[in-house]
Amino acid sequence: MSQQPLAYLDPDFLESDESRPIRILAEYLEPLRRFKDQKIQDTVVFFGSARVDSRERAERALQTLRARGVHDADAQYESELRKSNKAVEWARYYEDARELARLLATWTLSLPSDTHRFVVTSGGGPGIMEAANRGAREAGGKTIGLNIRLPFEQGANPYITDGLHFEFHYFFMRKFWFAYLAKALVIFPGGFGTLDELFEILTLVQTDKLSRKIGVVLYGREYWEQVLDLKPMAEWGAIAEKDLELLHYADTPADAFKHLRDHLTEHHLQPTTQREAATPGIAKTRG
Repeated sequence: MSQQPLAYLDPDFLESDESRPIRILAEYLEPLRRFKDQKIQDTVVFFGSARVDSRERAERALQTLRARGVHDADAQYESELRKSNKAVEWARYYEDARELARLLATWTLSLPSDTHRFVVTSGGGPGIMEAANRGAREAGGKTIGLNIRLPFEQGANPYITDGLHFEFHYFFMRKFWFAYLAKALVIFPGGFGTLDELFEILTLVQTDKLSRKIGVVLYGREYWEQVLDLKPMAEWGAIAEKDLELLHYADTPADAFKHLRDHLTEHHLQPTTQREAATPGIAKTRG
């Protein structure tokens, strides 16, 4: 008779419906252990489109398309050419995210601390996520990638620090880790996912579910003022006028960095509590 495996070592049991609470708890405890091991105290999270490419790759793709177009001037080519030109235009956001992350990581490395402060964090994928991880790594800082495992998504970008690449099954656990350690957010142009992540955090801040003050930077005023006009919500009374002050607009890495540095210095570079000092990686939350 073969020996029955222990329940917590039985793959069939662990992957069953009955074990869903165990899997959820694992997506809390396993990252928590790694954050403690690497002495991650808090983060600055970058959100934005996965479809934004670097200037070098976007320009190379445009050149390749133009070379093919000499012999292929049809409607499909014209459509692809418009998209490729737009990709080159959007590439500035990749480069700006990269530079902002580099500035932020360079500054944080100068802070006197036994833990790693304001670590640049992204969703771990391509586009703006890659740019943020890349800039922080180029500065020599640690950088985190919180990826989500989906059948149609691209894998993690190569700029995440070893040991700080996380793969999540549950979206809500991934969102938890975005919010739990964050002291500031930088929101670059993006789509539904970016808006979902932005409003998730704004709701937590507005309803006082986060006990710390989180700075929010909307990067790219031209984009966000077309996509996201919140003033009518205040005029109708759906939100308070002061809620509009949660958002700061920036159009250059230098301006965004100054706002982040000022916010983080004023609100989060105070002496830590004994609890926070004793347990790196634990962020104070309500409830």
